[in-house]
Amino acid sequence: MADRVTVIGWDGSPLTPGARAALSAATLVAGAPRHLVLPDIPAGAERVQLGSLRLAAGRIAAHRGTAVVLADGDPGFFGVVRTLRHLEHGLEVEVMPAVSAVAAGFARAGMPWDDARIVTAQQRTLRRAVNVCRAHPKVAVLTSPGAGPAEIALLLGDVHRTFVICEALGTDRERVSVLTSDKVARHTWTDPNLVIVVGGTGGGATAADGGTGESWLAGLDPAAAVEPRGWGLDPAAYQQSALPAPGRTPHLRALELAVLGPRPGDLVWDIGAGSGLAALEAARHGAAVIAVDRDAEACAVAGATARRFGVQLHVVHGVAPQVLASLPEPDVVRVGGGGDRTLVACADRRPQRIVTHAMTRDQAEAAGRVLAGAGYTVRCTLLQSVELETQEWSEQGRSVVFLLAGSRP
Repeated sequence: MADRVTVIGWDGSPLTPGARAALSAATLVAGAPRHLVLPDIPAGAERVQLGSLRLAAGRIAAHRGTAVVLADGDPGFFGVVRTLRHLEHGLEVEVMPAVSAVAAGFARAGMPWDDARIVTAQQRTLRRAVNVCRAHPKVAVLTSPGAGPAEIALLLGDVHRTFVICEALGTDRERVSVLTSDKVARHTWTDPNLVIVVGGTGGGATAADGGTGESWLAGLDPAAAVEPRGWGLDPAAYQQSALPAPGRTPHLRALELAVLGPRPGDLVWDIGAGSGLAALEAARHGAAVIAVDRDAEACAVAGATARRFGVQLHVVHGVAPQVLASLPEPDVVRVGGGGDRTLVACADRRPQRIVTHAMTRDQAEAAGRVLAGAGYTVRCTLLQSVELETQEWSEQGRSVVFLLAGSRP
C-alpha cells in the first residue's frame, strides 16, 4: 500500500506551498492529461492517467512510495476521494481542496447556489440528470464527454430553460456563455464544463422560506417547503373547487403515488391527468412530471395550480394514445383515462411501474390482461372508502374502485 496519499484540488490558480511540497516528494502522480503536464511534477515520478478511477485507485494502493492525485476543484465533491476511500482499496488520504467548479460557476454567474440541485451527468445517468433539470428551477450539472450541454438541451426538447455554460474554469481558456436551451445544441463545447440550468416555475429560496430571502437547507426544493402539508389531499387544499371524477378519491390518489414511488431523477407520465392533482403531488416528491389531458380547461387548471404552488409541471394538451409518441421515455406511469389502447401504448414504452383504476370488475380484468400480456406482474386491489361526518358520524359518501398496479424488474 502507498506510504502516503495526498489528493490535491486544482482550480487553475498557483498551488499552495503545502501542495507543492507534497507534489515534489511524490513517486507516483495520478491525474487527467492536463494535470500530468504541470511543471511541479518530479521528472522521475510514475504518471497514472485517471481514466477508470477504480483501476487507478488499485494502482495507487499497490504502489510502494508517496502518491499524489491531482483533481479539479474540490476532489471530495463528486470527485476521486470517494473512490480512494472505498473499503476495496483501504486508502487513508490527505485532501487539499480548491474551489469547486460549482462554486466557481455560480460565482461567475453572480448567482446564489444554496437552493440549487447539483447532479453529475455521464452517458449512463444523462437521462436522470435531465429529468432533474425538468423538475427543478435551478440545477448545476457537472458534465462529461457525451453528456454535455448539447446532449442535455436535446433531451430537454421543448422544455425551455436558460443555460449558463462554464468552460475551462480557472484557466486562460475560461469562457462563460448564456444561451437559451433551443440554441445550445448548435454549438460545440469543450470538456469538462459546468452547466447551470435555470428557469421554469419556482422562486428559489424566497418561495421556500415564506419570502424572507433566507435559505436554511442546501438544495431545498421550494415545493417541498410550502403548504399544504401532506399527500393525497382534497382539491380544496390546492385551491381547486371542482369535485374529483367518480372513483378518483384522494385515497385512491395517495395509493397510486405510493405504488409509483416518484423520486428525483424519474420522469412520471400522468395520462388523463384531469386538473393535475396526482401530477402535482408526484412533482412535489421531486420527480419530473408530464401531465396529459384531452380537456383544454383541465390542462389550464393544472398549469395554474402548479404555478400557484411553485411546482414544475409540464402540461400537454392532447388525445392519448396518439400524443404519447412524442413524449420522452417515462420511468413510471399513471393512467387515469384513455382506455385499453392508451394502457397498451404506455406498456409498450416499458416503464418500471404502471398504475390505473377501473370502476367495474370487467374493466379491471381487461386492464389486468393488457398489463400481464406486456410482461408486467399485476396486482389488483378493491378499494372501498366511506366518508363520515364526525358530528353525528353519518355517512357522507362512498366510493368503490379497483386499483391495478403493474411492475417489472
